Amino acid sequence: MTLIITSGKFSRLDKAMSNIEVIVGDITTAKVDAIVNAANSRLLGGGGVDGAIHRAAGPTLLEACYKVPVVNGIRCPVGEARITPAGNLAAKYVIHTVGPVYHSDTSPQAHLASAYLSSLRLAMSKGCQSVAFPAISCGVYGYPHVEAAKIAMEICCQDTFKGMDIRFYLSNSQIAEVWREAYRQQCA
Repeated sequence: MTLIITSGKFSRLDKAMSNIEVIVGDITTAKVDAIVNAANSRLLGGGGVDGAIHRAAGPTLLEACYKVPVVNGIRCPVGEARITPAGNLAAKYVIHTVGPVYHSDTSPQAHLASAYLSSLRLAMSKGCQSVAFPAISCGVYGYPHVEAAKIAMEICCQDTFKGMDIRFYLSNSQIAEVWREAYRQQCA
């Protein structure tokens, strides 16, 4: 498996060489089967990546989120994932996952791993071949980037997911380098 780092637009050297790519760019522009949204448990939009995805997808995404059943006041528990149509995005689906709030979650590592795993399993169940991820829980939820990248790569580099095209859309080159290092440690 080979890791490719790019900035801006997507480029692939040889699809057979790699299934994981780190991109410095805007996840809402990803041309993939499913975009993963770092959502809150209500799935009704928010700040950061969640807000950007909802704005880019348009009102049909919010309408689809309202259709997700509410159980005990939430639509998606921490570490789980739900899927909706993607509205105006180039993707077919948005997979909403709720990562842990780092400093208040009792099991942040397990919940973050579960968020990635649940998202990938849900994508596979819908026949998705390509998935775009943000850095789940690394914004206002305060997850340290180095630890989060390690967990993300531990999950994404599993043999089960080698047939999927997995892309990480990150906000800057410094964060992308953290994900690249995690790839070298976990997957190379």
